[in-house]
Amino acid sequence: MKVIKRGFLISLVLLVAAGCSHQVEPDAKSAAKNSEAKQAGQSKQESKVEGNIPEAARTVEGMINQKPGVLVDKHIDPELETASGWKGMDYIKFYDKTFKPLAEKEIRKHFEKQESITADSAYNYLVHMLGSGLYKDYYDQLVNYDHGFVMPELPEGPDQVETKQKKVNVMVLVDASGSMKEKVAGGVKMDLAKETVAKFVEQLPAEANVSLLAYGHVGSGSDADKAESCSKIDTVYPLNKYDAVAFNQSMNSFNAAGWTPLAGAIEKAFELLQRYSNEEYHNIVYIVSDGIETCDGDPVQAAKKLQENNINAKLNIIGFDVDDKGQQQLKQVAEAGQGTLTTVSDKAELETTILKKWRPTIGQLVWTQGVTLADSVKATERMNNIFNPLYHSSDNEMIRIQNAAYFLNSEELISDEVEDELLQLIREMHELRYSHFKKIREEKDQQREAAEKEIDGKVEEWRKQWETEPQG
Repeated sequence: MKVIKRGFLISLVLLVAAGCSHQVEPDAKSAAKNSEAKQAGQSKQESKVEGNIPEAARTVEGMINQKPGVLVDKHIDPELETASGWKGMDYIKFYDKTFKPLAEKEIRKHFEKQESITADSAYNYLVHMLGSGLYKDYYDQLVNYDHGFVMPELPEGPDQVETKQKKVNVMVLVDASGSMKEKVAGGVKMDLAKETVAKFVEQLPAEANVSLLAYGHVGSGSDADKAESCSKIDTVYPLNKYDAVAFNQSMNSFNAAGWTPLAGAIEKAFELLQRYSNEEYHNIVYIVSDGIETCDGDPVQAAKKLQENNINAKLNIIGFDVDDKGQQQLKQVAEAGQGTLTTVSDKAELETTILKKWRPTIGQLVWTQGVTLADSVKATERMNNIFNPLYHSSDNEMIRIQNAAYFLNSEELISDEVEDELLQLIREMHELRYSHFKKIREEKDQQREAAEKEIDGKVEEWRKQWETEPQG
């Protein structure tokens, strides 16, 4: 039976390896154990210990407030006691080579002098010598842990203050195909698109970069001009900070003319945005178009590419006076680009959509966030940095005292019956501590998850309100 216990002991000790930190050199004082003066001093100390052994706590509150064991306080660095990960091997090495031998020597001396030993009296002594005294500090941190998530202010209108968190690239693609020459209520579609886009860009945050692409502006709608018209997508305003004079000049550099290379225009936007990773930039593409692809391209596949290569460019489209077939295609394109399609039929609707709906999309919708991944990871790390030391302190204490019980039985200093009762008590106290710590952690985790869900939900609801409801 003792051989089996030895194997179990070794397994338990190895399992604890995942719980320690930097290597601690053996205490220099422990190297002089064989000197007569040291032995005399230890004998004197032992007499004091024997007469002043407190009853070990049997409640969570008592264990949390217990003082470190005499030997633990003297020889084990607190960082070594609570560390985790691969550094746990430092604890194993120190425990096996240094602490365990000196602890067994002290324990043997004490129990050799005892005439009547019970599991309770043995446990009292072993906790007094080998118990952890680190629970209080980490327990207080656990009880007072707060995830730190804060509900962001959600502006009720587009004119409220915007808070920048990422650099922003805004790319506007204007359909200048021949059909944009047509009139709607309020004016010619091409003129209205230019006028409204110019107002939109003028209101962008000063920090935003903007670019203007024109497509369909070359040639005519004839078959003879198709190849030329479909191949020409011009960056009339390169991606840069907004300059009113230069931007207005770019607007005047093209007019409605030919075919509709929608897919080619989106692919051009993709090429221009490839260098701007979503880690640093929030990329948004806006399209004003009055019809479907007419150059044999695949705008849906082109829109999907905007989500590749860490660009993650959101694509929003205004369908200007489009028919049912055009709406269906443009909706598929917008959805492929993780954006939305809004259809308008006249000047008033166009201005409402661009100036009052697109603006919060580029301002608050870009920068107002829920709980970011980084915030969530940091909150979890802070919890781990509190809970893990509690767990390892409790686990290490249990294994130290268990090993002492196995040692005492192997030396026939306690009976098999006392050993069994002692081991049962050790496990019960560890489970009492651990289950209490775990319950508090689970409650804190639930609070963190609930707060994250609530914040993300309200932010998303706010975004959808701007994305789906006309503002006027």
